[in-house]
Amino acid sequence: MSGPSRELLGALNATIRLAQSRAGERVPVVGVAGPQGSGKTTLVQQWAQQYAGVAAFSMDDVYRPSSERHEIAERIHPLFATRGPPGTHDLDLLNQTLDQLLRPGPLAAMIPAFDKVADERADPSRWRSFQGSASLVLIDGWCLGARPQADEELLEPINALEAQEDRLRRWRSYANHCLEGSYADVFSRFDAMLYLHAPRFDVIEDWRAEQEEGLLGRRLTEDDRSRISRFVAHFERITRHMLAGGHSADVVAQLDERRGVVAVSIR
Repeated sequence: MSGPSRELLGALNATIRLAQSRAGERVPVVGVAGPQGSGKTTLVQQWAQQYAGVAAFSMDDVYRPSSERHEIAERIHPLFATRGPPGTHDLDLLNQTLDQLLRPGPLAAMIPAFDKVADERADPSRWRSFQGSASLVLIDGWCLGARPQADEELLEPINALEAQEDRLRRWRSYANHCLEGSYADVFSRFDAMLYLHAPRFDVIEDWRAEQEEGLLGRRLTEDDRSRISRFVAHFERITRHMLAGGHSADVVAQLDERRGVVAVSIR
């Protein structure tokens, strides 16, 4: 996947300007949301590399270690062993990292990292250090700004994963409860958000496959594709909800299948 287009950079710039106007004297916090493979992390990283004083990290950096996810899986529902849905992020770590970056004056803040190939939080020796005073904080995440669904929307399964493995709705109900509470509290810390809107849900698995090839450094096998299809199913409910408008983003960049920007709107 190539770097962000001029149009996408322009959409992020519009979001940043909006955040700056709202933040006043504070350091603005900007979120970039979008489905898997939409290019949000690449966009954020390129902006941070291009401009001094920009601190950037991803919600993917604060996934819970597998031991914590398995504890939640035993206590609430087995599907929480898989990273991704609300409930599998360490929001305390996210808030601590954000607090460090927003402190006034020169600082050295450690930014967490997550090893997706090993499916474990990286050792702190591999975390990045941000030096100096932040003028802007950028955070990307697939479910940033997602709004919870109404209870009646949770009744019917949205895919085979839910129909076969979440018959009692405990998994999706708890994830929705997290969106209502702790995740909403985190989202309230953002001054503005940009949402990268996929043309439709079925392109997301192909985007994710491209990501996976980059992570693994090889072509995918049929088993890889089956694994990715199951993985993406964990994200389907909230992703479809966001595609239908269930998010609180201020700026929306409508993408085509190649991630080109078709239109940008400010809500």
